Amino acid sequence: MLMHKELASLLVVDVQEKLAPAVVDAAGMAARCRWLISMAGDHGLPVVFSEQYPRGLGHTLPELLAQTPEPKVVEKTHFSCVAAHCLPDAVLARPQVIVCGMEAHVCVLQTVLELLELDKRVFVVADAVSSRKASDIELGLQRMRDAGAVIVSKEMVLFECLRQAGSEHFKRMSQRYLVGEQP
Repeated sequence: MLMHKELASLLVVDVQEKLAPAVVDAAGMAARCRWLISMAGDHGLPVVFSEQYPRGLGHTLPELLAQTPEPKVVEKTHFSCVAAHCLPDAVLARPQVIVCGMEAHVCVLQTVLELLELDKRVFVVADAVSSRKASDIELGLQRMRDAGAVIVSKEMVLFECLRQAGSEHFKRMSQRYLVGEQP
């Protein structure tokens, strides 16, 4: 199944100030999340940020929130956003959820597994998730795949939102997201 921008939302899980520096490739992961958030906004996808116990772990990285004009942030203490009952209709009303964030083996994993239980089609952006250990990233992604989530890259998300080349929109998005790209 392809991602469809009209059917999808982007969920950014727990990319928070105090935990982010401890994960594998923190700067790269944050840059790729920032890229995804910006791209999602350009394609009209609802974007929601979750924060795990922000009093202890801090808030979402400001550079991520800055990518959306009115960021929607939900707080939780459950590891899963679904178990926390904090997801707004912007996510729950759409059949597809694109997920990035941290940690891959805890909050991302539990959220994805429970989104699948709600019959959502879940796409996990492998190059935009992280954990404190590389082995936990690998195990988390494998478990999500085994459960039925589709593991994708950020460029797969872009090209599936675009669907075709040759338009002015494609040219603008190519210039913005592909030419001279770093993360």
